[in-house]
Amino acid sequence: MKRVTVRVVPPCDVVVGAGALSELGAFLAGRRRVAIVSQASVAEQHADPVRAGAANAELFLIGDGEPAKTLATVERLARDLSAWGLLRDDVVVALGGGVVGDVAGFTAAVYHRGVAVVQVPKTLLAQIDAAVGGKTGVNLPEGKNLIGAFHQPIAVVADVDTLQTLAEREYRAGLGEVAKYALIALLSREHGELVELVDADAAAIRRRDPGALTDLVYRCVELKADVVARDPEERTGVRAVLNYGHTLAHALEASGEYDDLLHGEAVAVGLVFASELAATLGRIDASTAERDRGLVSALGLPIRAPDGFDASTLLELMRRDKKAKGGLTFVLPGPNGIERVDDPPAAAIERALESVGVEG
Repeated sequence: MKRVTVRVVPPCDVVVGAGALSELGAFLAGRRRVAIVSQASVAEQHADPVRAGAANAELFLIGDGEPAKTLATVERLARDLSAWGLLRDDVVVALGGGVVGDVAGFTAAVYHRGVAVVQVPKTLLAQIDAAVGGKTGVNLPEGKNLIGAFHQPIAVVADVDTLQTLAEREYRAGLGEVAKYALIALLSREHGELVELVDADAAAIRRRDPGALTDLVYRCVELKADVVARDPEERTGVRAVLNYGHTLAHALEASGEYDDLLHGEAVAVGLVFASELAATLGRIDASTAERDRGLVSALGLPIRAPDGFDASTLLELMRRDKKAKGGLTFVLPGPNGIERVDDPPAAAIERALESVGVEG
């Protein structure tokens, strides 16, 4: 079984591979109670193996999708945990995708001022990104993830066998974060093994070959762990590289113009936008922007936003991004790698938006 250790405080083991759920029990040993937080459809398929490794476990269900990422959900879950008798030395297991990981992780962060959490992600997006690094949070009507906390899990168990149960579109959307990591690796000239894997094994990745998936998740987690270890709570700016493509992506998701847009699909469009904006600003050349667009497209991901988005609405939402300092802030590639860029010219933003099908 492949294992990555995220060097933060406390250290977090990330176990990756087919059948990794069999190792979950080692992280739960000695805990008086184990609260498994999941969604009905996920629990039906995957809760039994988790229960098998946990003594005195109880299942707590939350709703599906982004509408469940609210403070109301956190309050209800915390009250249910309290009524059951969960104490500070017990543990929460987040079983599911990014929504479950965010809600359960944030609840664990604030319940009794912090109880241990183990992340058991079962989507590709969550395995390579959302479950690793300790970021948790919920949404407000004004934007995504505006309420949250850093709460490092004591372990992440990423069983690639669970990816076989995903619907095709959901699985493919997870490749949006794969594209992000591959582009980060290309621009930073580090973690070349990930780039080689995406180039050489794209077909195996698309058909969900367990060996290829184990290597893919492992390499993505390895890259993220390297970044998180250098900036565990986003204090130095190093970790901002992981937001590549996300400024526009979060605005697309928060606008409400297209409720069916999946996160990974929004990230894919955001990556193309960021690359085009960087090219317009002269930070990269046009051929690099075209290469980036081609990488996203080759993974079967969208390179244009669906019809119906309004540029002025997206600009206002991007001003509310957590990175912003009162204006517009983007994470863009350039000669020194991926960097923060504040308030680029309006004409450049307009041109980049038009390149992904958003007109004002």
